[in-house]
Amino acid sequence: MKRRRFVLGLSTSVILPTLAKAQQRKRRPRLGALITIGSEAQDRIAALNRGLRVRGWTDGENLEIEYHWADGSKQRIAEIANVLVNSRPDLILAHSSPSVPPLLRLTQDIPIVFVQVSDPVGQGFVKNLTRPGGNVTGFAAFEFSVAGKWVELLKELSPNVDRIGILYNPTTTPYDQYVVHGKAAADALGIPLTQVEVRDRGEINQILGKFGERPGGGLVLLPDPFTSIHREAIVDTAARLGVSAIYPYRAYVDSGGLCSYSYDVSDLFFRSATYVDRILRGEKAGDLPVQLVTRYQLVFNLKTAKRMGLTLPPTLLARADEVIE
Repeated sequence: MKRRRFVLGLSTSVILPTLAKAQQRKRRPRLGALITIGSEAQDRIAALNRGLRVRGWTDGENLEIEYHWADGSKQRIAEIANVLVNSRPDLILAHSSPSVPPLLRLTQDIPIVFVQVSDPVGQGFVKNLTRPGGNVTGFAAFEFSVAGKWVELLKELSPNVDRIGILYNPTTTPYDQYVVHGKAAADALGIPLTQVEVRDRGEINQILGKFGERPGGGLVLLPDPFTSIHREAIVDTAARLGVSAIYPYRAYVDSGGLCSYSYDVSDLFFRSATYVDRILRGEKAGDLPVQLVTRYQLVFNLKTAKRMGLTLPPTLLARADEVIE
């Protein structure tokens, strides 16, 4: 009898810590992340993790983060959304506008925090910015009116521009309102604006080549997962053809693009950690106001300007946040 008690006690002493550890693992909250562009995600994911650590969350310790990469494919985004929702995480981080609709079609209860979404009210993701309602909130990116600013800056940095193309993939970006605001600005300057649609890599050289057949072509690139993936090809082709271009993100200028007018994307991911933290601690996504970008950065690549034979106006350079030489 004594021996049985000893064996039972020994078994219990082994089992209880094992159960406690299993329960601890089970209680660890899960964050599922749908990232539309894997090729540019390293800095952004690092910024998200920094923001989470500041608030007491560490991936692999008291939080599990599952990253899924879509690489700009609309079909892949839909597939990942289905996998994520079926896995029932505590929270979903949705990167860029194309990732939100399939998630909202699949769930109205799993909290969703979006990052880099344009006009979330106009796209029907939230009821209003102050009190979104439902299961979604997040950090908005550009307002559509910024397209007018891009057109004005393009004409200012390259006065000889006599026609402008606004480039995007119609299947991966909400382009309608960007075009409306861009065209209004172009009309005010007396410059025709053309919609330039690209759907695959092969069309980039073909369409940009046609657009750059004669001098005076200018290009406005819309924020778009597809064009971000093909950033190098677009930047190289535009510079080679002498097409002045303004880009929506700093990464294009780092890759040799002429100019960007944008916000700090990594900072947006860093800030998104605040909402991840608050929701994991019990607050409702629909009660958290959508956050907007408040500061834009103007960056020029002087080396590219010289390569294209452009002399950037001193007044414009004086307004730059950074000039890459």
